[in-house]
Amino acid sequence: MFKYFITLQWKSFWRSASMTSGLFMKLFMAFWAFWLLGLSALGGIGAFTVIEEKLELDPLDTINRFLIYWWVGDLLFRYALQKMPVINIKPLLLLPFNKKKIVSFAFGKTAFSFFNVIHAFFFIPFSITMIANDYPVANVLLWNLGLIALVYGNNFLNIILNKKDNLIFIIGGVIAVLGGLHYFGYFDITVYTAPFFQALYNSWAVTLIPVIITILLIVFSFRSFVKDLYLDAGLAKQSKNIKTENLDWLDRFGKTATFLKNDIKLIKRNKRARSTVMVSVLFLFYGLLFFTGSVEAYDGPVWKIFAAIFVTGGFLLSFGQFVPSWDSSYYPLMMSQNIKYKEYLSSKWWLMVIATLISTVLASGYLYFGWDVYLAIIVASIYNIGVNSHVVLWAGAYVKTPIDLTSNKKAFGDKQAFNTKTLMLSLPKMVLPMILYAIGHYTYSPYAGYALVTVAGLAGFAFRDKVFDIIEKIYKTEKYKTISAYKQKK
Repeated sequence: MFKYFITLQWKSFWRSASMTSGLFMKLFMAFWAFWLLGLSALGGIGAFTVIEEKLELDPLDTINRFLIYWWVGDLLFRYALQKMPVINIKPLLLLPFNKKKIVSFAFGKTAFSFFNVIHAFFFIPFSITMIANDYPVANVLLWNLGLIALVYGNNFLNIILNKKDNLIFIIGGVIAVLGGLHYFGYFDITVYTAPFFQALYNSWAVTLIPVIITILLIVFSFRSFVKDLYLDAGLAKQSKNIKTENLDWLDRFGKTATFLKNDIKLIKRNKRARSTVMVSVLFLFYGLLFFTGSVEAYDGPVWKIFAAIFVTGGFLLSFGQFVPSWDSSYYPLMMSQNIKYKEYLSSKWWLMVIATLISTVLASGYLYFGWDVYLAIIVASIYNIGVNSHVVLWAGAYVKTPIDLTSNKKAFGDKQAFNTKTLMLSLPKMVLPMILYAIGHYTYSPYAGYALVTVAGLAGFAFRDKVFDIIEKIYKTEKYKTISAYKQKK
């Protein structure tokens, strides 16, 4: 039975409209996956020696202290990026397949997930080093068994929490507060959690606790999936009452107002769009890595403009990369209407401009680090409005990714949003402003660098109509390819 499922998955991949971009991105992601696995292995090999010889601490006690952050961080990371263990289930329900076998295959795929395997590349070398330094083998194996149970517990807990947005954000907020209190020395949560992880090493009875909990999570999530595996139950689209809004204040934008109203309602009502807005808010804090001097590698002057692009362009970069995918559910219908592409694209452009201006105002807190820092933010805002707003719309013409607005998965991006053309178009967004600033900074002064970036932004704004004509032609060329891709089911 599983052989048929694997065959269907294989055919689905090769026959997809985005097969070329998907293959390219899979190879790209495979490279980085192996890179991270290699780094984890090196970390596992060297961690014991560094902690013992450089820090002069007990390696096991030190690792156990911070395992609480590792465990919660793993859960949050999975929630943001890990795909749910699903296949194209609806067509299978019409065939003589046992529902439990369908769910078993879907769950079995998660056993070898990258999010599970990567932990082994750190803890196995670390454990081998422990055994080589005369730690009892039985105790080390007990400790690893407990950690494996915690990893797979997170795997199935993530499945259960998939639609519990509020709960996962509360968990993330709590751990962020506890981490801050720990960093500033007010409260150390590890004092209370480290004994539990140490007990995984010392007692088989304690090790059984996460093992039993993981088994219960597997049983609960399995039964939940089987129970909802009906077209008129868990797989049916749920409807709810929606409050209507006029948003009359947008009428000043003329015909573009119709699309602007739709976009604002989309953001307020749909899970995926709201998650994207939350991600863009997080980008406001990205500058703390660069402007505070906390990371030595980011002290270079060119990194300021790089950080400022992200601080002011969080919404532009995260929302803009999925234009027109936000409208994929009704895009074929919309294209059959008497709608001008330029009006449609203008609404997306104005939405990104408004969000960029709001981000620039909110980023005024960076004045604390000096006027020079906030000047970089203002300059980056001008560049985002004049250049990057057009680039993301241009790149969007080549993205063939239908979006499920009821899911918040892939809020950070999607593999099909990357292909050779979008990759090339990403260079003007990040690399060009850094090059322009570097030319001005190193040939004359920092202000000359800011001036060059500002001129580029103003030039993009001045030639907005000409650029929009070019983008409109590209969208028209890609129109039928996009419609065809949106009609395909993943």
